[in-house]
Amino acid sequence: MLTAERHQIILELLTDCGVVDLQGLVHKTAASESTIRRDLALLEEKGLLKRIHGGATLPYSKIDEPDMRDKSTKNLQAKKAIAQEAVSLIRDGDCIYLDAGSTVSEMLPYLEAKKVVVVTNGLMHIDALMAAKIPTYLLGGRIKGNTKAIVGSVAQENLKQYRFDKCFLGINGIDLQLGLTTPDPEEGVLKKIAMSLAEEAYVLADKSKFNETFFSKVGEVSEAILITNNLDEALQKKIMEKTKVKVVTS
Repeated sequence: MLTAERHQIILELLTDCGVVDLQGLVHKTAASESTIRRDLALLEEKGLLKRIHGGATLPYSKIDEPDMRDKSTKNLQAKKAIAQEAVSLIRDGDCIYLDAGSTVSEMLPYLEAKKVVVVTNGLMHIDALMAAKIPTYLLGGRIKGNTKAIVGSVAQENLKQYRFDKCFLGINGIDLQLGLTTPDPEEGVLKKIAMSLAEEAYVLADKSKFNETFFSKVGEVSEAILITNNLDEALQKKIMEKTKVKVVTS
């Protein structure tokens, strides 16, 4: 297969999925692992992708953030598996916080059988929570259009009125040295507050979020339990030196 053909396949898969796996590309193109690594390096030099551990993802800047429609269609199988694991940790009677993340939103179908109280800043969660007849409190504040999140100083003060057994947060970047990060400082502050108010804080993030860093720091990796998918053994070992991690198969 010609180099240009491989590059086209890689970019088409990235457009469809948002992230590509090194071994999957080897299988798809019938090329060697070293050849695919060179392809990814060349495409990264051109600004067409961002290499991550074990593959590549679409290139976003530290302040850019895709809208909820884009995020909700990427890595969907992984997000569902992560969400199902997250819900398995919830006990009847828990008071929980669900933030406005696309992976967090995948928890909603599995929450229907749980007897919980929910606080959220995610407008996209409301219809499903109401349909499931789950007691829900929606934070007040400014509506952020692209992520359907409620943010700002009013939301921050509103959030401080509550205490949670567990909070479940989405995140854009996880770096073992630089911590948990997100593009928007206003969303970052809410995530940080929610973590401080919960007995247990969980970050839901598929493997494409690792070794990524964005503009606003939420906290250290050690401040939350990570739920993710398909991590290789070496990276998982490094994470476990800093915090607990639950790895699901997707």
